[in-house]
Amino acid sequence: MKDMEEQQWTTVIRPKDKLLSVDFAELWRYRDLTSLFVKRNIITQYKQTILGPLWYIVQPALTVVMYMVVFGGIAGIGTDGVPQPLFYLAGTAMWQYFADCLTKTSNTFVDNAGIFGKVYFPRLVMPVANVISNLLRFGIQLGFFAIVYVLYAIFSTDCAAVLNWYALLFPLLVVMMAGLALGFGIIVSSMTTKYRDLQILFSFIVSLWMYATPIVYPLSLVKGKVIAGFDINLLMHLNPVTPVIETFKYGFLSAGEFIGWGWLAYSFVFMVLLLGLGIVVFNKVQKSFMDTV
Repeated sequence: MKDMEEQQWTTVIRPKDKLLSVDFAELWRYRDLTSLFVKRNIITQYKQTILGPLWYIVQPALTVVMYMVVFGGIAGIGTDGVPQPLFYLAGTAMWQYFADCLTKTSNTFVDNAGIFGKVYFPRLVMPVANVISNLLRFGIQLGFFAIVYVLYAIFSTDCAAVLNWYALLFPLLVVMMAGLALGFGIIVSSMTTKYRDLQILFSFIVSLWMYATPIVYPLSLVKGKVIAGFDINLLMHLNPVTPVIETFKYGFLSAGEFIGWGWLAYSFVFMVLLLGLGIVVFNKVQKSFMDTV
């Protein structure tokens, strides 16, 4: 008995006593595990494919071609004078990063129940690893966007895409997209542990969400539009993803008009509050999710 009392434990696992508590020091101690999950996510996604990481370029390229045919050609939707490939690539790259982080994070508990039930580690490691691993895909697609941008700058005499100083906000925009995806994702992942139907519903919502965001059309297209008494322009601005994508397109392409600092601040505050709510829900669910998953 005396030996047990004198024994010093290296790790003590306790339940979260506060719903809004995040042990950042603990997350940092598990950074090696985070890097392993990042590598796993990257390697397993295209491990048995022929093209491998080239799919990161093939997918947006084919998507842009489809947008050019359907929205630019058949529907005749303009792009604020910006060349269609650049306009669609800019919106697609930002949206795809957000959607990928959101979708993978929303399945955190269900997809990793086997690991969670066997060994302890901070549960937030999983969604954080998803956000970081998707940066590789995002970086490759941005590189592809940069190549197309340079080609237009060299060979096009009437290219309206102009880089301006708002492009310096790019790191902040990436953090905001990651924060929004992480916040929404961990809330949905906490709810799907009990209600699996939400997985199907949420994938459908994400698909519709893209069309409620100015990805394939300029925001100026909905200015002054009122449907069933609703100001569509206002609703589009209330979408927290819209200010981020519009600022990115304006900074790198000078597409349309700058959405305004007020709306960008709104999106940032929305992200902070959403992350706070997500952490509260996540901490509450992780105590007992193994009983319901």
